[in-house]
This record gives sequence, C-alpha cells and structure tokens, in this order.
Amino acid sequence: MKRIVNIIGAGLAGCEAAYQLSKKGILVNLYEVKRLRRNSVQNLDSFAELVCSNSLRSDDIKNAVGTLKEEMRNLDSLIIRAAEANKLPAGGSLAVDRDNFSNFITKQIEEDPNITIINEEVTKIDTSLPTIIASGPLTTSSLQDEIQKIIGKDYFYFYDAVAPIVKKESINMKIAFKKNRYEKGETQDYINCPMNEEQYNLFYQELINAQVAESHLENDKKLKYFEGCMPIEAMAKRGYKTMLFGPLKPAGLRNFDGTNNFGVVQLRQDNAKDDLYNLVGFQTNLKWPEQKRVFQLIPGLEKAEFVRYGVMHLNNFINAPKIINHHLQMKICENIFFAGQITGVEGYVESAATGIIAARNMTNFLTDRPMVKMPNTTVIGGLINYIITTSSQNFQPMKANWSVVASLPLNLAKSRKEDKKQSYSQRAIQDIKKILNNF
Repeated sequence: MKRIVNIIGAGLAGCEAAYQLSKKGILVNLYEVKRLRRNSVQNLDSFAELVCSNSLRSDDIKNAVGTLKEEMRNLDSLIIRAAEANKLPAGGSLAVDRDNFSNFITKQIEEDPNITIINEEVTKIDTSLPTIIASGPLTTSSLQDEIQKIIGKDYFYFYDAVAPIVKKESINMKIAFKKNRYEKGETQDYINCPMNEEQYNLFYQELINAQVAESHLENDKKLKYFEGCMPIEAMAKRGYKTMLFGPLKPAGLRNFDGTNNFGVVQLRQDNAKDDLYNLVGFQTNLKWPEQKRVFQLIPGLEKAEFVRYGVMHLNNFINAPKIINHHLQMKICENIFFAGQITGVEGYVESAATGIIAARNMTNFLTDRPMVKMPNTTVIGGLINYIITTSSQNFQPMKANWSVVASLPLNLAKSRKEDKKQSYSQRAIQDIKKILNNF
C-alpha cells in the first residue's frame, strides 16, 4: 500500500516538503486555500509566493544564510533550484523575479504524479494521519483554532510588515546612483538615493510624525514587532540615528565623486523586466497617502510611482520549545510534523529548509527508519536546536546566523573573523554530506 502524507500549505516549506516526499515515492495531498480566498498580502494564485522581499539574502558562503543555501543544495532543494533559475542582479545576494520563481515551483508541483493538489481550507486535522503543518505565518483563523486544539494555547504572534515597490522609470537617476555597497561584484545592482544631514532630518521628522494605519488585526494598541523585520517608522522612533545603522546606513556607498553621504536609501530590482524596484528595509504600516508623501521626500524619489504600498500583517508561530522535537515532530502526537515559519524560524530560506527536514524525517518515520537529528554544527541544525531549546517564556523567531551554530574548536576559535566564518562554513558542509545517507 502506498503511504500518503497530508501537507497543509503550499508555501515555501509546504512545496519543498511535498517535493522531498514525492522523490521517496510517498504520495502527497497538498492542501492550499489561496486559490479560493487570498489573505491580505497575497497577489498570486501560484504557490511559494514571496510576499515581503524578493531577496533570499546573501549568497556569500561566509555568511550563515549563504552556507544554509549550500546545505540545501546538498539536500536537493527545489526552492534553491527555482531561485537560481530565476535569479536577478543583486550584488552578493540571491534575489529573484517573484512571478517566475513562483510559477517555476508551481509547475514542478502540478506536474508531479505523486502530488495531489486540493484547493480547500483545512478546518479539521485528523491526528491519526501523517501530516505536515506548513500553513505559514498567515494561518487562517479556522485552522489556527484547530491547531490550538491540538497543541494547547501556547500560541504566540508578532506583527510583520511589507515594503513598498516603485516603478524604475519614476526614479530620478540624476540624483540616485547605481552601486553595490563597498562596490562588491562586477555589476552595479542597487539604486542608491543619497541624503545629506538636512534632507535626513526632514525625512526623519516627517516619518516619526506620519499617520500610522489603524490595526485591523488586534484590538490592543501594544504591537509586538519582530526585530528582524521592523517597520521603518517604528525603527525611527527608537532614536534619531537608528536608521543610519540599519536601512539608511551610508557605509560603503560613497558618491561617484568620492564624497560621503549622511544616509542612503537602497532600492533593489524586483522583477526580471527590471522595471520595478523595492525599498530595501522599508517595511511599513503608514497609511498609504502618508507613504507617498513621506517617501517622496527621499532624494531621487520625488516623483516615485508606487505600484505597491507597504502593509502590515499578523504572523503566527507556535511555541516550538514546548511543542516539537529535533525532528520537527510534535512531542505528544507523533503523526504531526511542523515546517516553515510557523515553527519559529524567520526567513524564506530558513522556512524552506525546515520543509526539507520535516519531509525527510517523516519519510524515515513512515518507513521505520531512525529519524535524523541535524547536527548543530550545520546552520539548519543550529536553527532547529535554537527553536526547540530556547526559553519558551519569550520565544522570538530566529534567522540563520552563526550564533546558533556550535562553537568552533579552540584552535580555530581564535582565528581572524573572516577565517572563522570560513571554518564554520566548511565544517557545516562536511557535516551535511556525512548524514545524507541517513535520509
């Protein structure tokens, strides 16, 4: 008899999990509601939609997320393959054309004979059936209620925000200039809008006093932001120079005449046609007229034409330390696995990586083979170790970074910073290769 696994959610993690299970000859019922009813930030009927940024972040192997991508390549990741097939110029980052990326993955899933797509909302989970819950950070209220029945009330939330997108032709290139930070790479992939101190001061004052959209998500006024994706106006309110150490950091972005800037706003290519650019780090919850008014104060964006304004949405994630184990399996219900941002990892790549691990451990579970605890010398192993062992009292989502990975031996720990990163990366890839036969 063919084994069947139900997967809830056709986002990055759900599609990755479906692909990985299918490769092992396991049948998949993939449930997705978006073709019947989209949520507030979805624009496409296709799967694995990128709703915030179009960047999968750094491709540098010395960066933790760059190493994570290499780990996923070794695990035959569908998401990484799709990203590389639809790559856009972005300096040292892996950015993609959103539509083409999503269509690539959707085609792979739709044409797979082992995967059955079921376009409906899941409101009841049968815990006697093998199931991977990958419903994402925007889980529907009905499904959230059902998950809460299974896991208890240990359910947290945070507010996330999306950055605006403008037409390239509306950017004033007499003021803005193309350059990568520290002039890395052979091409100049980012558009940079420079500010002097007077311009920055005006922008700052208008930003912190701009009208914020009323929250339709919660009645309480105390919003809980995720530190890694904070609205630009909330960041500005933390201090006059806070943005200068974040999205408006001028370091490495001197003008072509060699002069320095007080602050710089970067824009990154958002599609393959190269006619749309997003404001990097400008997630926002300002009212739409206020976004137009305030962001057009940025030099070079005086006449910017917005094709998408920023919006805010509620992200859901489970209290992973209490609920799941190293295999991403529920502690009290062995048929249920979790994957994606709902586990408490943050970021596209991280979410997809948990889809791989959940699917491969589900495969071993169904075939009576030992499930695999990912070594915490790897980035994915370090992330999983973090989300299941950190304090459950104030659990916050975590992105890939070297701090979650096991420390280097003493003889390497004293190396130069760049040498240490190289050592972390080399060890991670070696250890991923060692466990491939266990899946």
